[in-house]
Amino acid sequence: MPYKFTESSSLSKVPAVTMAFWLTKIAATTLGETGGDAVTMSMDLGYLTGTLIFAVIFLIAVMVQIKRDSFNKWIYWFTVIATTTVGTTLADFADRSLGIGYLGGTLLLSTLLILSLLIWRVCCGTIAVSSVNNVRTESFYWVTIMFSQTLGTALGDWTADSEGLGYGGGILLFVGALAIIWAASRFTSLSRTALFWAAFVLTRPLGAVVGDFMDKPVAEGGLALSRYSASLALVLIIIGFIWFIPQRPAMKTAATN
Repeated sequence: MPYKFTESSSLSKVPAVTMAFWLTKIAATTLGETGGDAVTMSMDLGYLTGTLIFAVIFLIAVMVQIKRDSFNKWIYWFTVIATTTVGTTLADFADRSLGIGYLGGTLLLSTLLILSLLIWRVCCGTIAVSSVNNVRTESFYWVTIMFSQTLGTALGDWTADSEGLGYGGGILLFVGALAIIWAASRFTSLSRTALFWAAFVLTRPLGAVVGDFMDKPVAEGGLALSRYSASLALVLIIIGFIWFIPQRPAMKTAATN
């Protein structure tokens, strides 16, 4: 039965932050890397064409998601996947085709993400995801997610390639950072909203390096899997998570900024 709500409802249009949420998010961000690379590299369509294709899918998905008056886990996660694929191709276009490099892309997208969060905070009074239950807050939410997904691709590539950590080192770095955030959420009084967005951003570079680890040649430290087979496997994993693990909308709570 779908979760219905009105403008003043206590239900958000995004999922409650549970283990199922994070598992699905990491799988979705990894799919964004392999799926985006499959279109731009394996199909040889290029970063600009790939970005345009995924941008159209992203815009359609967001419009469908915003138009709904209830939480639907399938539409929500399809929209997340759309943000992470367009984020992959857009970051690669900026870093490689425009020539600003991984560090330049990371700095630019970090600035855009921070500005998005600040404007959202000023306009709506909170950036807590539990407040996402109307057109204005949801619009800010998806713009912020798109910037975070794009930043994650650039940050993952920068640490694994430019900084020489490799895919294994990059995975350990981001898993370690996420573990620190988890510990902070359990044992400190730091803002849960700030910790959520920090974890949300860091799952994207984790997905980027895991995706690259899956499909890069063995000589470069990868597993040399086909991008198509890796993407298909991830799609099936995501479907399994969504199908078998219960997900509910977040309850709207008092703002925690």
